[in-house]
Amino acid sequence: MNVAITGASGFIGRSLTERLRREGHVVRPVSLRQDVPPEQLAGCGAVVNLAGEPVAQRWTAAAQERMRASRIEGTRKLVQAMRGRAPQVLVSASAIGYYGSQNVKPGDEILTEASPPADDFLGTLSAAWEREARAALDLGVRVACLRIGLVLGPGGGALKRMLLPFRLGLGGRLGSGRQWMSWIHVDDLTSLILFLLKESTVRGAFNAVSPHPVTNREFTRALAKTLRRPAFLPVPAMALKLAFGQMSEVILASQRVMPEAALRAGFRFDYPDIFGALAQILQA
Repeated sequence: MNVAITGASGFIGRSLTERLRREGHVVRPVSLRQDVPPEQLAGCGAVVNLAGEPVAQRWTAAAQERMRASRIEGTRKLVQAMRGRAPQVLVSASAIGYYGSQNVKPGDEILTEASPPADDFLGTLSAAWEREARAALDLGVRVACLRIGLVLGPGGGALKRMLLPFRLGLGGRLGSGRQWMSWIHVDDLTSLILFLLKESTVRGAFNAVSPHPVTNREFTRALAKTLRRPAFLPVPAMALKLAFGQMSEVILASQRVMPEAALRAGFRFDYPDIFGALAQILQA
């Protein structure tokens, strides 16, 4: 299969590119910084759209505009380039920020693909991002939107920034630690993308998260135990708000998300448990 990928140089894109090539597929990186010539997609049976301005930064007005442009306008340009050269399938990234943050309390609401979008910045951004991807349906393209959670893997992603303080014994829960973290091993994420590319009957929204979300307190204990380090220095919510501004809402967000659509379609996770996932990543 010939697969065009936007965002191929990012953490997820690099992992997916390596996996596709290892399995004998041809990968064609595509940039969305300018208009996409239709010729770039010629001969590609599948397109994976992973491009987007990083969310992990202070949300200034300029940063928010870059996030919107890279996701909404970038996906629009990509779909426009498909006219006349439409692939069979488009797998387009989205985020569990689609759902907003839930109240932190025992028995928090479980979020599935049927849950409505939030009306905050990330919720409206993700909904608009998916809307642009679904425009490819009019071209006869099968579309799957991946609502991606916290991606864990060796050599990149959120875990890379966490490891140093934890290895120094300076790690700890964030805020109350009771907020839910919906995470996924990068290998499971790439497996899910390949599953969606190959299974001709699956379409729609898919939560790209482990079936076993954990609270931030549980994640902190699991990481500390795997590293054999103490983790007793909590980071107060106010300190996060001072350091990151509005973006701290993402760090402190509570989202108990389940991959109902993926499980129903028959996908199986290799790393459903946080201890097994962290052990594999840190060994790698």
